[in-house]
Amino acid sequence: MKTNQAVCQIIEPSFGSSFTVSKYEENANSKAHLWHYHPEIELVYVNGGSGKRQVGSHISYYTTGSLILIGSNLPHCGFTDEQTGNKKETVIHMKPDFLGTEFFGISEMKNIKQLFNRAKAGIVFIGETKKRIGSKIELIENQLPFERLLTILSILNELEEATEFKVLNAEGFSMQLQMQDNDKINMVFNYVKDNFQEQITLDEVAELVSMTVPSFCRYFKKITSKTFTKFVNEYRLVHASKLLAEKPISISEICFESGFNNFSYFNKSFQEFTGKSASQYRRELRSVLE
Repeated sequence: MKTNQAVCQIIEPSFGSSFTVSKYEENANSKAHLWHYHPEIELVYVNGGSGKRQVGSHISYYTTGSLILIGSNLPHCGFTDEQTGNKKETVIHMKPDFLGTEFFGISEMKNIKQLFNRAKAGIVFIGETKKRIGSKIELIENQLPFERLLTILSILNELEEATEFKVLNAEGFSMQLQMQDNDKINMVFNYVKDNFQEQITLDEVAELVSMTVPSFCRYFKKITSKTFTKFVNEYRLVHASKLLAEKPISISEICFESGFNNFSYFNKSFQEFTGKSASQYRRELRSVLE
């Protein structure tokens, strides 16, 4: 079994700019599958397609693209792969003080400071906001440096004023921890990512981070606001959602391929998690994707 830790990614600003803009055609983002974190705030627009979102302890399945704002040192991975079917992915990285601490202290920047604070838990934007802001994000690549700066400030202000959004992790969730704690929780996230299709016991995960089972359970709940068992089940259920959309296999096969070993428990859990049965979810999702 694998026990890889999250990668602390080093990001350099684009030439002539105080922030970084990267564009990937379809599934060309080769690092998308790796758990990683960085001090920079990350704004991601996936144009079209469907796939997994894994941000902090939140796991979900998206359709018709995604627009996500990820705060400093919040671990994340996914968004696109060979099955996503997106047209392109644009990623913007900026330090929380990328224009200087004094600049963000002026009254006009109050909205953006509030946005950055909320982004510590991860934010996904939906509806018309996703479409409108997504179009602006894709224009940035071809703009001159000063025009880029004005555009990114305009985008951030619009995101703060938007009403079509969802905060992904529970209130108070933040990976602003001591480095050894950051490494521990990311080691757990990675372990689940690599082994969710097998049985995972509390004993083996607690041993992985050199803790007793009771101490680990308290630790994980304090940081993620959910139990470890719930986190693992949600990971498996989101993977099942992905398989229901992307693979023409039976629901019983999806159950076992997602790490469940009891079909009736899978059906009950899926109903509670999505509000619908697996077969209903598959029918409705296919009509959306088509």
